[in-house]
Amino acid sequence: MGARMADEKSYDYVIVGAGSAGCTLAHRLSEDAGVRVLVLEAGGWDSDPLIGIPILWGRNALQRRHDWNYSTEPEATLAGQRLPIYRGKVIGGSSSINAMAYVRGHRSDYDRWAGFGLQHWSYAHALPYFKRQETWQGGSDPYRGGDGPLTTCTPDFADPVGDAFLEAGAAAGLPATPDYNAAQQEGFCRSQSTIRNGKRCSAAVAYLRPALMRPNLAVETGALVTKVVIEGGRAVGVAYDKDGASVTVRADREVILSGGSINSPQLLMLSGIGDPDELRRHGIAVRAPLPSVGRNLQDHITADVDFLRTESGPLHRMLRYDRTAIELAKAHFLGKGMFAGVPNNVMAYLKATPNAPIPDVQMLFRLAPATAGPYFEPFKHAYDDGFGCRPVVLRPESRGRLSLASADPRAAMRIELNFYAAEADRKAMRAGIRLAREIFSQAPLQRFIASEIAPGPDVVSDADIDAHVRKTAATVFHPLGTCKMGADSDETAVVDGELKVRGIDGLRVVDASVMPDLVGGNINAPVIMIAEKGADMIRGLPAPAPLNV
Repeated sequence: MGARMADEKSYDYVIVGAGSAGCTLAHRLSEDAGVRVLVLEAGGWDSDPLIGIPILWGRNALQRRHDWNYSTEPEATLAGQRLPIYRGKVIGGSSSINAMAYVRGHRSDYDRWAGFGLQHWSYAHALPYFKRQETWQGGSDPYRGGDGPLTTCTPDFADPVGDAFLEAGAAAGLPATPDYNAAQQEGFCRSQSTIRNGKRCSAAVAYLRPALMRPNLAVETGALVTKVVIEGGRAVGVAYDKDGASVTVRADREVILSGGSINSPQLLMLSGIGDPDELRRHGIAVRAPLPSVGRNLQDHITADVDFLRTESGPLHRMLRYDRTAIELAKAHFLGKGMFAGVPNNVMAYLKATPNAPIPDVQMLFRLAPATAGPYFEPFKHAYDDGFGCRPVVLRPESRGRLSLASADPRAAMRIELNFYAAEADRKAMRAGIRLAREIFSQAPLQRFIASEIAPGPDVVSDADIDAHVRKTAATVFHPLGTCKMGADSDETAVVDGELKVRGIDGLRVVDASVMPDLVGGNINAPVIMIAEKGADMIRGLPAPAPLNV
């Protein structure tokens, strides 16, 4: 290791990013009393009380209160739309701003990874870490954990339309499942959320805060990491900016990047790890030629199927300003009431395309329109109440990429999702929209429907549905794959099966960017699983025995 400046601080592990993965790693690595752990987070502490109130997640996200404010380049495949990309810039990362969905994906997703030469990432190997991460409201069983840091539950949200959605699935002859995170994913089901006592249970709440009392764990907020310091082919620390000053800190054992699927590849590139041609264009010296850094970008695409409601529902009535104030107080101080839940408490995993072997579409049910918000007549008029669902294409074939806009660490990456480019994705989305309409045509839901708002009753043909999607599609905010994990024989891999960056010693990436491809569902739980497993690898601990259930 090179010479150390007298005023240079040193830790065993330096973790870049205090999101879901970073908080998990901080907790697990600091369990070893003999090591010193530093976590660097560009955002601030999660002290905003609005973060904790579950129903406010959508409003907080739309206002981008604790966000990096990323957007895509104009997407040529989506009529030139620039899609917002919500990414948490706060302690807890995106787990502090997300919809709190607890979804593991389908077991075959991890067996598919094993088929890529990553044998120790199969479902049987992943399941012990899924169990380790959670305390499920139903207690421990062969699939669920009973004493982990993350509280998972099925939150209540009293609205008869949610029940009608489940009944409509049965009326359409579609399956149901008691637990999509257990033996059977396919079917209509109650949603599961990371909520504890009526409050958001983020990775910061679950993992980081219980570890803060340990003297061997330090956390720096407002710290923008600008590069990994590399000496002799080894990562030995990082440089970061804080309060206008440039600071360098050493890592005696490892530097671990947990900045997420946008920030981790950016930091690799800024440090000279990436496509040599791209790095040279920005005047960055090449430390390790890895052309795949920033490639393989994937995300879940969705589009709206929305309906106007025949009469206002319970949430609409509760959003009158005077009632809202009371409900907010109940949620904040007591963790009680309607605002302590989420208005998307039912969903479905379904096979929309013919002969699909596993669910290929997720139906995200919504009990309120995007326009929902407080009102008080006659000063502010009430919104038109509605509901609907968003079909999500679970395993899209379209691939995007990230690229540097400049060598300035403060300049946002150029993000190109390339959504809806593959015909398979278009087929799945069309099938999902048609299946959603079939579900909403069933008697249990029809009594609540005044009219179809989107796509609109005249949008029937493939071409018209495609046009609707291109104009209105959105991401479900699950970007991944930009530092792809792969076997030694995989030339497109950025990290190996132990999450080590190729060509540089002492450097790992542990976050959603290492996923080879998309899992069938929301990704927060899989990211925490990866960090739990990664922590064992970093600590040199034996992995738990595979669970073949």
